[in-house]
Amino acid sequence: MKQIKKIGLLLVAVMFSLTLAAQKNYKAEADAAFKALQYYKAIDLYEKAYAKERKKDVKAEILFKIGEAYRLSDNMKQAYVWYNKALKAKYDNPIVIFYMAEAKRLNGDYEEAIVKYKEYLTKVPGDKKAEDAIKACELAKQWMDDPTRYVVEPQPLLNSEKYDFSPCIASKKGDVLYFTSTREGSTGNDPSDVTGMNFSDVYQSKRDKKGKWSEPILLEGEVNSPASEGAVCLNKRKNILYFTRCGVPKKGVMGCSIYWSKKTGQSWGTPELIPIASDTFAVGHPAISPDDNTLVFASDMPGGQGGKDLWYVVYDKKAKTWGEPVNLGPEINTEGDEMFPYIRDNGELYFASNGHIGMGGLDIFKAQSIGVNQWGKVENMKYPINSNANDFGIVFENGKDKGYLTTSREGGKGGDDIWSFYLPPLVFALEGIVKDAETGKPIPGAKIELVGSDGTKAEAIADENGQFKFAENGNDRYIKPNTTYNILVSAKDYLNAKGKETTVGVDKSKIFYHEYALTSTKKPIRMPQILYEYNKADLLPQSKDSLNFLYNVMMDNPNIVVELRSHTDFRGSRSYNQKLSQRRAQSAVDYLVKEKGIPADRIVAKGMGEDEPLVLPDGTVLDEKYIKSLKTKEEQEAAHQLNRRTDFKVIRTDYVPKEQPKTEGDSTSEGTSTSK
Repeated sequence: MKQIKKIGLLLVAVMFSLTLAAQKNYKAEADAAFKALQYYKAIDLYEKAYAKERKKDVKAEILFKIGEAYRLSDNMKQAYVWYNKALKAKYDNPIVIFYMAEAKRLNGDYEEAIVKYKEYLTKVPGDKKAEDAIKACELAKQWMDDPTRYVVEPQPLLNSEKYDFSPCIASKKGDVLYFTSTREGSTGNDPSDVTGMNFSDVYQSKRDKKGKWSEPILLEGEVNSPASEGAVCLNKRKNILYFTRCGVPKKGVMGCSIYWSKKTGQSWGTPELIPIASDTFAVGHPAISPDDNTLVFASDMPGGQGGKDLWYVVYDKKAKTWGEPVNLGPEINTEGDEMFPYIRDNGELYFASNGHIGMGGLDIFKAQSIGVNQWGKVENMKYPINSNANDFGIVFENGKDKGYLTTSREGGKGGDDIWSFYLPPLVFALEGIVKDAETGKPIPGAKIELVGSDGTKAEAIADENGQFKFAENGNDRYIKPNTTYNILVSAKDYLNAKGKETTVGVDKSKIFYHEYALTSTKKPIRMPQILYEYNKADLLPQSKDSLNFLYNVMMDNPNIVVELRSHTDFRGSRSYNQKLSQRRAQSAVDYLVKEKGIPADRIVAKGMGEDEPLVLPDGTVLDEKYIKSLKTKEEQEAAHQLNRRTDFKVIRTDYVPKEQPKTEGDSTSEGTSTSK
């Protein structure tokens, strides 16, 4: 009888436990876990709740919540799968379409993301976040098509299949790195309800002389605990460590705070809390200023712009305490999240944000220092520093354009990985060819001289093919960044040619190419059209502009003496034409000497009259006999017009300038003939 009674009591207990299980509200528990940011736990509970639920609208809501949990735990591929299920289950809030678009963007599918954003806008017209997201997709495509010069590379020796992030350079030489990791072997053994992985700890690795990183090991001392530690920074002397520690609560949201620890020997001492805000708020990701007086951090405490904001506190040396937190303001902070700050030694603030327009997820941004503890002019670091994935936790080696960052992009070993980056030097070259202006043949031995705006000088000699090149030569870089160069090209029996090139504002390595056509001094050199009053020697105003051609030639060739020659056609008497051409030549010379300042002993006027008819390139001489042989008056007039010309000959190349004439703003006009 007693045995039967025991069995009966056991059945009652079993039935009671089954009843309790049947009454268990998985959805309520899942909602509580979700609210506490325990997304990994929430996903498991939501899936159990979905299996029990019968109402279609509630099932659709659960599917959406699972998608949300995946999104907030940075698994956008799974997030899209569950959002899509929610949409098919008639989840009626259009936000699901927006988040599907977000998932596409964060997976790098920018075109498909734009389609989804536009679909969302048909249901919620004018939504700024969707309009900004479309702009972000367009910019992301542009940045990938035209990347910056930065080079980013994975660091497989530092990374694991888990999460490795927030590097900190822990030595002045840059050969020791601290970082946060959830890899196997952490101090906290229980898996996190937020990530489903081990709690994070701080690890260290050393780089040898060959550049190889050692196997990461736990940081020595008392920094690591059963809780989550990470996102560290060091003071200037590298003997005080600031880090984030997040507790392990049984109920409610897991609070995070900033601690500091002092180094004794090779070990870190007992951490001490920096009291900034109530432990009901998340406070973390410390960044110390170069003078060690300002601590910038991320927090969701009240008084910000929304989400997690960047704040700072200032150290009071007399009171030996940190002051009240100050928000960095709306230029830095947005309605989204701003996290993982870093202050470079030049005062620039770097941080990660999903609120400013970026490529996807968290992007790394730079802000200029605009005052004491003030930053502005926020700038996206663009591709390849940023990607469609999460990019954050950047640090620079002191005084160098190189360092480390965290990214979850493809190509790593796990969730978040540490990658290195560096900015390769700008490399410029100037090359080209020197030719004869008339024949097009190369001019071997031509000399090309460069004078930089920084005072540097360089010289090259054209080879047998007339080619030349300025590039890096040993440790000298002839063509430097942010420099403007004046170029002078010269050769025996040729007029000089001048040019200019600049690398100012050029942000990518480039080869500049120039062709120079030099004019021979062995033949008369034709000038632009010079006009006179009919049958007079007075220059018309526009002819003064034409004479600037010769003025510029003489300025560019300060050692030449020239003979300015005026020609007429065959009409009129030979004697008259001779006198008229002499007066015209002298009129042009007087202008260059009296008004332009050319020394009188550098230029001679000579009237040629009709004595030297023009010879065409094919050898035809436009003499009186040839012109009379032309069939039409129009052809004859055109030939006369060609003969009415002004040219000059170089008669000496050994002139020694006595003083430099004043430089004026000059212009040249094209043309070849003069008229009586």
